Amino acid sequence: MVYCSESRALAAMELFVNLDPRLAPSNLVFITADVPDDVITAIARASLPANWHHYPAPDAIKDIGTEWLDRRSSAALLVPSAIVPEEHNLLLNPEHADFARIALGQPSEFNFDGRMWKGTP
Repeated sequence: MVYCSESRALAAMELFVNLDPRLAPSNLVFITADVPDDVITAIARASLPANWHHYPAPDAIKDIGTEWLDRRSSAALLVPSAIVPEEHNLLLNPEHADFARIALGQPSEFNFDGRMWKGTP
C-alpha cells in the first residue's frame, strides 16, 4: 500500500491555524506525494503525552520530531493532527536515503479564500 497525500483541506487547515494573515505568502503551492509504507514510521496517539494537542506544542512533542530527524530512522513520520485528531500529518525527511523513493507530484498553485480571514466580508 502507498500513502498518498490527498487531503489538501487538512494541509490547508494546519497552515491556516498557525499563520498570521499579515504574513501569508502569496506564492503558496501544494504538492502531492506517494510514499511507500515501508519508509514510514507511525507515532501512535496513545504514546504521546496527555497534552500533545495543546497550543503551543509542548517541548516533548517538538523533541519527538527533532529526535526523528536526528536519528534519520525513516524518510517519513506519520503523526496525529492536533487540530483534527482522527486525521494524520506526514512529515518528510529529505536527508534520509529513502526519501528518493517518495514520488513527488508537480506543484500546483494554492491560495486561501479571502473569506477565511477574520473581518473579511
